[in-house]
Amino acid sequence: MPRGYEVERMTVKKIPSRREAWIALDERGKDLTTVQFAALLGKDASFIIGGADGLPDDVKRDARLVLRLSSLTLPHALAQVVLLEQIYRAATLLTGHPYHRA
Repeated sequence: MPRGYEVERMTVKKIPSRREAWIALDERGKDLTTVQFAALLGKDASFIIGGADGLPDDVKRDARLVLRLSSLTLPHALAQVVLLEQIYRAATLLTGHPYHRA
C-alpha cells in the first residue's frame, strides 16, 4: 500500500464498536466507481465482510455505508482479495500514481 494507507486484516467474532467507521459489504449494497470508492479512504474505515450467511441486518442498518463489490456471490477469501485490490487502486489514485487508468 502507498504510504499513509495502512491496512490491517483482522478476523473477529464480535463486530467492532466504532460504528461511524463501518462499511458493510453486501451483494445488495451500493455500487461505487473507483473515484467514489477512493473518497471513502479520507476517513477511518472498517470494512466488514460477513460469513457464508452474510452480515446480520443490524450491522448493515448501523453501517455508514453498505457497499457492493460485485453483484455476483463471492467466496469470503476472494471478497477479501478484491477489497484489498480496490483499496490499493484507490490509494494509488489519491497519491497520483499512474496505476489507476481514469
